[in-house]
Amino acid sequence: LEYLDLNSNQLTQLPSEIGCLQNLEYLDLNSNQLTQLPEKIGFVKNLQRLELSSNQLTQLPEKIGFLENLQYLELEDNQLRQLPLEIGLLKNLRSLTLTSNQLTQLPPEIGQLQNLPWLNLGKNQLTQLPKEIGQLTNLQTLDLRDNQLTQLPKEIKQLTNLQLLILESNQLTELPKEIGFLKKLESLFLGANQLTKLPNEMGYLKNLKRLYLSRFRIKGMILMINWQELDSIDNPLKQLPKEFENLTELCIFTHK
Repeated sequence: LEYLDLNSNQLTQLPSEIGCLQNLEYLDLNSNQLTQLPEKIGFVKNLQRLELSSNQLTQLPEKIGFLENLQYLELEDNQLRQLPLEIGLLKNLRSLTLTSNQLTQLPPEIGQLQNLPWLNLGKNQLTQLPKEIGQLTNLQTLDLRDNQLTQLPKEIKQLTNLQLLILESNQLTELPKEIGFLKKLESLFLGANQLTKLPNEMGYLKNLKRLYLSRFRIKGMILMINWQELDSIDNPLKQLPKEFENLTELCIFTHK
């Protein structure tokens, strides 16, 4: 058996015998009522994709770190409060989705996922990121929307392959100047924060094509304007650094 789809079956638990499925590569457990996983899940050695979205998981078993061939781990819409340290053992992970959980912090071991290109942490309760986030040097997409971040670590400068960074709906009052090292960044979402200025070093983002700003949460229309016209918009950010002359698209969200 290589593919097992148990989506939407009102399952409340998995039998420990799941660990006997040595050839299983794809396991879909989305939209059930699971509150925990058996430790034996770690014995499904050939598993490449594990989908657990829309359950009631509050924690992950430590032996999930044994899934050395896992590439896709989907955990959206659960009740996770923390991640096991063993998450860092998933060296082949290509996509980690943790949207809509209750995470307040990330373990430093998250930095061991150095082959990871996609990380979605939106809609959690994160107040800060560990400095080890900078070790995710192959990361291309980082989604941190709807958290409680007040600052970003300086180590973010090491994410030199990052193309999409979503930071909207946090509590950021400033960005570190090190953000200017993200040379491949194309899209940056900063709406619904408390920013009043941007660091001049952002002018070094020569590949930045889309910059999204707003004073309010995204409820209104989108105005596409040239950056020189920013003064005419009801937005607390009244000027952009002169280094932004190469920016081709600026989106300002205004409140209805």
